[in-house]
Amino acid sequence: MRNNNSLGSDSKLLSLFDSLFPIIVLVILLFINVNIYGDASLDGSNQFILIIGAAIAYLFGLKNKVSSSSIFSSISSNIKSISIPILILLLVGALSGTWLLSGIIPSMVYYGFDLINASLFLPICIILSAIVAIATGSSWSTTATIGIGLIGIGKVLGFESGLVAGAVISGAYFGDKMSPLSDTTNLAAAVSGSELFSHIKYMTITTIPTISITLVFFTLYNLIYQPSELVSNIEYVESIKDYFYISPVLFIVPLLVIFLIIKKIHPVVSLFTGVILACLFSALFQNDLIENLSSSYNINSYQVIINSVVNDTNIETNATLLNDLFSSGGMKGMLNTIWLVIAAMVFGGTMEAIGALKRISFFLISSAKSIVGLFSSTILSCLTVNITASDQYLSIVIPGKMFSKAFEDRNLSPVNLSRTIEDSGTVTSVLIPWNTCGAYQSSVLNVNVLDYFVYAMFNWLSPIMTLFIAAIGYKLKKINE
Repeated sequence: MRNNNSLGSDSKLLSLFDSLFPIIVLVILLFINVNIYGDASLDGSNQFILIIGAAIAYLFGLKNKVSSSSIFSSISSNIKSISIPILILLLVGALSGTWLLSGIIPSMVYYGFDLINASLFLPICIILSAIVAIATGSSWSTTATIGIGLIGIGKVLGFESGLVAGAVISGAYFGDKMSPLSDTTNLAAAVSGSELFSHIKYMTITTIPTISITLVFFTLYNLIYQPSELVSNIEYVESIKDYFYISPVLFIVPLLVIFLIIKKIHPVVSLFTGVILACLFSALFQNDLIENLSSSYNINSYQVIINSVVNDTNIETNATLLNDLFSSGGMKGMLNTIWLVIAAMVFGGTMEAIGALKRISFFLISSAKSIVGLFSSTILSCLTVNITASDQYLSIVIPGKMFSKAFEDRNLSPVNLSRTIEDSGTVTSVLIPWNTCGAYQSSVLNVNVLDYFVYAMFNWLSPIMTLFIAAIGYKLKKINE
């Protein structure tokens, strides 16, 4: 097994200690910071800690004769790569505000409360999210549309937001993985040299048991722990009509957005269309609400609608539950998340430029003495890249390129590699607060990553299932098969 050539000069340039030290310091500082600030750590202090981590990595780069220009070039490239995700984040913020003002989210809550059986709500969240994600090929689009509504319904039913978010994310990432429309699914197949549908079919060996266990867990949890607030919240649901015009007609907007995404219209165009239509629907259907907000804040109707796009929107009711539900930060509410993602890209770009990520992957490859060791090293490499580079695409590309020769040397078909990097790279990105996926989902669903971490069962169970299947040697496809 010879992978030295894929590493290039970085294997001589950087020691393992120099590669790991910035990560160790970063994790320690983030742990301390979160303990001191709690949820407020995302308001800026975590971002600064990531910059400190980047500065430490930068110094190790200079020590090992990596030029400043190459490091800053890598940082610039990393930040450029997230320009579209940043635009999507801003549009999702606008979407949540306009969908609130237009009555779309209140209508989802009102009708969802009547239609969805509380005793099966959590497994229904998984199934609905999975269906939408398979159809759209995107976990991001799924949570930005149906996910927001399910979180609202869950609050009214009396479920913890972290629990509902875990169910939604589990279903969304299952659907994302198994969809031929998914960019990460196509990327994993391409970078490992697998055929797309062979890759999807081979993933069922680990993915179906994982989602089945997840469904069983949430179903049993739902049946055993019935929310106590259900009966008392019925009157609150009925009072939604006192503040909003509620009608199935309002669902035209989210259905159209989902349709556009299924038809492979760019997410930016699809989400922007959803924002504009929601503004129009606000003016058409929520005249009374807009007039009340205009008089309360001494602004005109135009300002009320535009504020729902860019600023905080708070609909005051007689119930604390509804006040929490009917509030949105608009585009402004996404700025802390964007700041976090940019800071994470600075750290990831620095680590990539000094050769730390490749050095760690090379160490993991060299340590793999058995088939199980090879799978373990691949999983650890994906997790390391997700934590350090903060980007799920890099967690697929870097291990995919680094480990392809190692799998070939063991006579293992490329689908083994593509499945492993999907099971450990794609799905775990959402479990890391400063990763682009973790930051995005936390902001969209308005739930802290640490609150949904344990409940995102499908996501953390996937790499465990992959390792278990490899350990028992079940259907490890060979190259000549």
